[in-house]
Amino acid sequence: MGIRERLSGNEAAAIAMKQINPDVVAAFPITPSTEIPQYFSTFVSNGSVDTEFVAVESEHSAMSACVGAEAAGSRAMTATSANGLSFMWEMIYIASSLRLPIVMSLVNRAVSGPLNIHCDHSDAMGVRDSGWIMLFSENNQEAYDNLIMAHRIAENKDVLLPLMVCQDGFITSHSIENIELIEDDKVKEFVGTYKPEHYLLNDKEPMAIGPLDVQSYLFEHKYQQAQAMRNAKKVIADIAKDFEKMTGRKYSFFEEYKMEDAEIAVVCMNSTAGTAKTVVDDLRSKGVKAGLVKVRVFRPFPTEEIANALGNLKAVAIMDKADSLNGAGGALFEDVTSAMYVNQKQVPAVSYVYGIGGRDVTSNDIHEIYEYLQNVANTGEIDNPYRYVGLRV
Repeated sequence: MGIRERLSGNEAAAIAMKQINPDVVAAFPITPSTEIPQYFSTFVSNGSVDTEFVAVESEHSAMSACVGAEAAGSRAMTATSANGLSFMWEMIYIASSLRLPIVMSLVNRAVSGPLNIHCDHSDAMGVRDSGWIMLFSENNQEAYDNLIMAHRIAENKDVLLPLMVCQDGFITSHSIENIELIEDDKVKEFVGTYKPEHYLLNDKEPMAIGPLDVQSYLFEHKYQQAQAMRNAKKVIADIAKDFEKMTGRKYSFFEEYKMEDAEIAVVCMNSTAGTAKTVVDDLRSKGVKAGLVKVRVFRPFPTEEIANALGNLKAVAIMDKADSLNGAGGALFEDVTSAMYVNQKQVPAVSYVYGIGGRDVTSNDIHEIYEYLQNVANTGEIDNPYRYVGLRV
C-alpha cells in the first residue's frame, strides 16, 4: 500500500533521490531546479542518507564530479535546468560516450538569451542527440515514478547510458499535487545495488578513462552507443512491467488517451497533456472523435510504435514547446513525421510551436489546434504545416 502525500515536483524528485540513496550527488543551484539538491542536502545533514554531497562551483563541475564518481564505481545523481545544462554540455557528451549511467533530474526551462527563467523545452531539445535516455513527466507522480525506474534502466548491462528525467519548470516543479509514494524498503529492493563490471577503483583491472579515440575506433564506439540506445527500448518496457507489479501504475513509451476510434489527435509532452486531455473530453462530449498521444520516452524514440498509434488518423498535430529555428517545425514534429514516413503511415501532419518562455497554453489554444485538424480532416489540405499557437501577432 503506497503512502499518500502532497508534494511539489521538486520535493517528489528529492524524496525519490533519498529513497534511492545514491553514493554521490553533485549539484549547483539554478532556478527552477534549485530545490531538488536543497531538499536533498537536508536529508544528507540529518543522516537520512549516507550520500556524499558535493557542492560544486558550477554545473560543468557538477557533471564532471558525477562522471568521476561513476567512473570510480559509484552511483551518481544530479539536477539542473536550462543554462546549467548548457554549461554541462561538454560533460553531457562525455558521460554518455563513457557509458556512465548517471541519472539527472532536468527541470525544463528556457535557455538564454534573452534571459528567461520560465518553462519551455529548449534545454532538453538542445541535448536530445547527446546519447542520454530522456523520460518526460506529465505531473509530479510521473516525475517521481520515472526517477525510481531510472537507475534500473540506465545501469542495465545492455544499456549503460546516462538518463535524464524531465519535468516542467514551475508548472510541476513548484506546484503541489497529491502523490502516492512507495515504501522505502520496496524502493531499495526495486532499485537494487549498483555493481559495475568495470570501474577505476577495481585494482584487479587497471584501466584508463577518457583516452584519445582516433579514427580507427571512434566510429565503432559511437555505433555501440547507438546500439545501447536501441537496446534501451526493451529494458524500459521490461522495467515498466516490474514497476506496475509493485505499484499498479502502468507506463509505456507513450500514453494513448481516447485513441481507439480517434480521427484527429494531438501529440505532446509533459504537463501540456493535462490541459489537452480536458479539451479531448470536451470535444468527445460534442461528438468529435479527438484523441491524444503523450510521449513519455523521447530517447530512444519509439518510431514504429508511435507510427502505428497515429497511422489511422485523418490528421495529427505535433506540439513542440521549443522551436528548432530551422524553418521546418520542432524536434518532436521531426521525429514523429520521420517515424510515420519510414513506417509508411501517410497522415496529414501539422507542427505547432507553443509556450516559448513560459507562455501559457490554454484550453482555447488547444481547441484552436483541434479545430484546424477538423478542417484538415475534412478537406485533406494543409495551407501551412509550420504553425504557432498562443503567439501575439
